[in-house]
Amino acid sequence: MIKTLGIGDNVCDKYLHISTIYPGGNALNVAVFSGMLGARAAYLGTFGDDPVGKHVYEAAAKIGLDLSHCRFEHGDNGCARVQLVNGDRVFLTGNRGGVSREKPPVLTGMDEDYISGFDLVHTSVYSFLEPQLPVIRRAAGFVSMDFSNRTDEGYFRECCPYIDCAEISCGDQGETEIRAAMEKIMDYGCRHIVLATRGSKGAFVLVDGHFYEQSPFLVKARDTMGAGDAFIACFLTNYIDGIRDSADFGPDSGNKGITAAAEYKDCLIRLSLYRAAVFSSAQCQRDGSFGYGKQVERTEEDEKVMRKESV
Repeated sequence: MIKTLGIGDNVCDKYLHISTIYPGGNALNVAVFSGMLGARAAYLGTFGDDPVGKHVYEAAAKIGLDLSHCRFEHGDNGCARVQLVNGDRVFLTGNRGGVSREKPPVLTGMDEDYISGFDLVHTSVYSFLEPQLPVIRRAAGFVSMDFSNRTDEGYFRECCPYIDCAEISCGDQGETEIRAAMEKIMDYGCRHIVLATRGSKGAFVLVDGHFYEQSPFLVKARDTMGAGDAFIACFLTNYIDGIRDSADFGPDSGNKGITAAAEYKDCLIRLSLYRAAVFSSAQCQRDGSFGYGKQVERTEEDEKVMRKESV
């Protein structure tokens, strides 16, 4: 099985309606989910030295992630305020990443050597690591970046030349619009894959010019937090692990079954999408991104946000 590194953002998701925090964050989630699927998983990022940061760090450590290259800074850990509406998470005003935004890791030569040992390195638009992308690209064999719902072309032009796979969240956009956005991302320099998640409408993926669509495995959601990250982690973990077996059979091998690398790759993509749909639907039955909830006191600022923004 592959080795996966999530690099960048970690947060706690503070569920105001139940006064509970859950560890999360795109880069951390992808590492955790990849580990659940059998990968040797690690996370590299910045934790705050407050009780929230301590809880997120301890949860990641209990899960078994390698955290040996993480940083610790004085200040508030990233914290996102959340409300659930019919099982769907709605984000309210948070602290915009806390110390992860203020003091993201500046990667050293030791970090670069460390990164080079992973098959999949995943980061995100919320990681504030854009200046470090050349270092990550130089060290990593496969770089994935989640752009969420960010759409500005200048940002894509800045980041895409350094990545192999881009992920975008497309919500209620139509297929024509989504396909055009995916093709533009490839034009901006993304090398291999664009994955577009659409929540309860499924997903699209563009792999080396070939387009695929995957229906969702619909369930009644308990909590949709982390479902998109689960889809990304499952698809990439299965695809990167499997593509290493790709090979064309020799001319004397015959033509029964799958004998061409292109046929195998097509089957692998479809299987990886299927597994991702099933895995992400199971994520919708879990509280928070990956559990480890902890009761906390709501602050005055929490109460203010609830009064002003609650749906």
